[in-house]
Amino acid sequence: MIEPLDLPLHEASAALRAGSLTARALTEAALARCAARNPQLQAVTHLNPQALAEAERADALLAAGEGGPLCGMPFLVKDLIDVAALPATSGSAVLAGRIAQSDAAAVALLRAQGAVVLGKVATYEFAMVGPDLTLPDPPARNPWNRAHITGGSSSGSASAVAGGLVRIAFGTDTGGSIRSPSAYCGCVGLKPSYERVARAGAFPLSPALDHTGPIAASVADAALMLDAITADPSAWRPASGKLAQGARGLRIGYARDWFADDPQAAPALIRAMDDAAAQLSMLGATITPISLPDYAPYEAAASVILHAEALAEHRDLIREKAAFYGRPVLQCLAFGAAIDAGDLAQARLSQASLTAAMLAAMEGFDLILTATTLTPALPFSAFDGEKAVWTPMRTIAFNLTGQPAISVPIGFDHDLPLGMQLVGRIGCEDLICAAAHAFEQATDHSCQRPSF
Repeated sequence: MIEPLDLPLHEASAALRAGSLTARALTEAALARCAARNPQLQAVTHLNPQALAEAERADALLAAGEGGPLCGMPFLVKDLIDVAALPATSGSAVLAGRIAQSDAAAVALLRAQGAVVLGKVATYEFAMVGPDLTLPDPPARNPWNRAHITGGSSSGSASAVAGGLVRIAFGTDTGGSIRSPSAYCGCVGLKPSYERVARAGAFPLSPALDHTGPIAASVADAALMLDAITADPSAWRPASGKLAQGARGLRIGYARDWFADDPQAAPALIRAMDDAAAQLSMLGATITPISLPDYAPYEAAASVILHAEALAEHRDLIREKAAFYGRPVLQCLAFGAAIDAGDLAQARLSQASLTAAMLAAMEGFDLILTATTLTPALPFSAFDGEKAVWTPMRTIAFNLTGQPAISVPIGFDHDLPLGMQLVGRIGCEDLICAAAHAFEQATDHSCQRPSF
């Protein structure tokens, strides 16, 4: 028998509205699971002392026939994002003791619909690099192997969802920070189109590249959460609107050369990607090899913008509290000091031309299929807290272009998850979710869970 906490959101919602389940019982189950599993995962940093009171308010809304589709659902929030009256430190000693005065815009939308804030989860310091073992909060652990990282920077969000603490959690994504931890932990990460979800109330890393979105246990859960936090629903097609359509008839360009020729790509990842492409073809999609522009210029332009904007955001804090920053983050911020106004202007020009080149390459296709990360999650032993360690991904290009992208599990390498990425045009979350949902339903990758 499936425990209520493990029900897909639409099934749990139906049970809540039918009265066979209560929001309080669901929240109590989530709190109990946190107590049992979080000591191993180290994902949750602060629980919401008002969670049960919020659940009771949700039950009152449900009894009155009110509340949104996610009314009564417990969710967790990356520590980069404000929740009123809860600590908001962005995973750093620099902001130790800070309490948020109000909800971030996207959190406020979910709470207004009756969803229940369970608490806050770990992040890499200021969403930059990690894991840093010298910081006050220990880094979140990968549920599939606690000796391995979750990826960053939405580390606690992915660990919590994959570990079954909740079905949905907030993440942020500036270079892949929703998608890469989802790939490493075997869950679904949905980076929406740029500006679909309001970023107010989230500590900025790089405003030109920052995105806020869901990490979830399934594609349908991610789509439902994205619809619930969309700032102006009238301006966007519902992400969940075409889930029943599936992949049939979609034209998907398979960007295999973006990863398969890279010496860092794990052989198991290449095999799993080819199998995923074949599965989508069997589901009725037309799969055609596509040659995308070289990845390196996207990474280079995004890196200049990210480091320059990050330094601008932190300049005053560094003057006041440089000694409280972790060493890897200070190293990243130092890169920004080497970037002058001309470099940044050129990178912004490149952003426009590279976006145009990507869209031109997509001509005749609905979606792009490529890898999320090139390897499974690295062990903690690869990180010493003294220097930044970069893991090979194929994500930041779509922060630069602002296109929506979803990461979905496709298998395992040495018992660690692997993920594929489906990418659409701006506003086409419904298509990427439809294809991803069809793939998920036709395979058993997403239904596998780590043991506890």
